[in-house]
Amino acid sequence: MDSLITAAARALAAGDPLGALNRVALRDDAPALALRGIAMAQLGDFARAKALLRRAGRAFGPREAVARARCTVAEAEVALAARDLGWAPGRLDEAASVLEAHDDRANAAHARLLDIRRLLLIGRLGHAGERLAGIDPARLPAALRAIHGLASAGIALRRMEARAARVALEGARDAAGRAGIPALIAEVGAARRLLDEPAARLIADGAARPLLLDEVEDLQSSQALIVDACRHAARDRDRSVSLATRPVLFALLRALAEAWPQDAPREVLIAQAFGSRFTDETYRARLRVEIGRLRAALRPLARISATERGFVIAPRRATGIAVLARPVEEKHATVLALMADGETWSSSALALALGSSQRSVQRALDALAEAGKVQFFGQARARRWVMPPMPGFATSLLLPVSWPDG
Repeated sequence: MDSLITAAARALAAGDPLGALNRVALRDDAPALALRGIAMAQLGDFARAKALLRRAGRAFGPREAVARARCTVAEAEVALAARDLGWAPGRLDEAASVLEAHDDRANAAHARLLDIRRLLLIGRLGHAGERLAGIDPARLPAALRAIHGLASAGIALRRMEARAARVALEGARDAAGRAGIPALIAEVGAARRLLDEPAARLIADGAARPLLLDEVEDLQSSQALIVDACRHAARDRDRSVSLATRPVLFALLRALAEAWPQDAPREVLIAQAFGSRFTDETYRARLRVEIGRLRAALRPLARISATERGFVIAPRRATGIAVLARPVEEKHATVLALMADGETWSSSALALALGSSQRSVQRALDALAEAGKVQFFGQARARRWVMPPMPGFATSLLLPVSWPDG
C-alpha cells in the first residue's frame, strides 16, 4: 500500500477528514474511493459518501474480500448516521463474519457495535444487550471501547438504570480521551449531560416535580405503585401491566392515579378518556364498561371502587401511587424525543423506531414543522427531518478506525 493511502487512513482514524482528502481527493483507485467516501461521511455529506463507498466496493477485485467487507461496514455506518434504519442488517453480519475470518477484529467489532446501535434506535433492548455481552471491550482499541461504553450506557438509560449508565459513560470518557477523536469526545460528553437533566416528572399528592434519572431509578425500587405515562404501564416491585395498546384504559388509570387518595369525578374521567366536555347517560354507560375492563386488567395491582361522584383506585400491596410522566408533555413528544439526537431522520425511519405508521408520523412532522420545532430538506423520498441545529454541534458519525491496514 502506498504512503498516501496509509497517511489518509491514519488521518481518518484520528478524526481528520480534511487531512485525508488532501492526500486522496484526486485519485479514483479503489482504496482512495473508499477513504474519500469515509471522509465525506465524516464531513456530513452522506449522499456523496454512499456513492463513493459503493464505487469502491465494486472497484475492489474478487480476491479483496476484506476491503469489500470494510466498504460494507462503512456504508452501514453512513446509513445509521443518516437514520436509514431499514438498511439490510444481514449484509453487516456477513461483512463482520468476513472480517473476523481474516483476523480484522477491530473492524469486525465495529460492525457488531453498529448493529447494536441500530437495535437501540429501534428499541430492541434485549437483542442489543445480548449482542453487546458477546463483545469484550478490553480487547478493543480506545475508540471502539468508547463506542462500546456508549452502547452499554444507552441500554442502561433506556432501562432507567442511572448508576450503570454513569459507570459505562465514565469508561467511555476515558477511552474517548485516549482515542483523541473530537466527535467521539463530544458524543460522550453529550450523553453524560443527559444524566444531569430531568428525565421525568413525578405527579403525586396533587403536586408535580422534575426527577433526575437517579431519582427515577430509586422510585422504581420503592414500594409505590407506579403509573408510567412514558411507557403506558402500571407496575409495583413484583408485577407490571402494560396498557400501551389500550389508550382509553390508560387515560382512565392516569386520572384515577392523579386523584388518589381521593376519588376521580365521572366528568373528569369522561373528559380524560373520551375527550368530551359533556356528560350524558351514553358516556356514563361507556365509562362503566371501560372501568370494568380496567378493573380486570389491574386486578393483580389495584382495586377500583365506585363512589357517589365517581371512582377511586386503591393499591393492593403498594404503599402509595405515583404517576411518572414525561418532563414536557405535548402531543408529539415521542417524535421530538427521537429527533433530539440532532441527526437527520426520514419519516419511514421514525415510523420504524416508534412502531407507528408512516402516515401518522408524517402528520406529526407536519404539525411540528408548522410550530417551528422541526425542519426538513429534500423532496419526496429524499426528504429528511431534523430539529433546528444548535451552535457547536458535533456529528456522532464514527467510521472504521483502522481503514485500511497498512
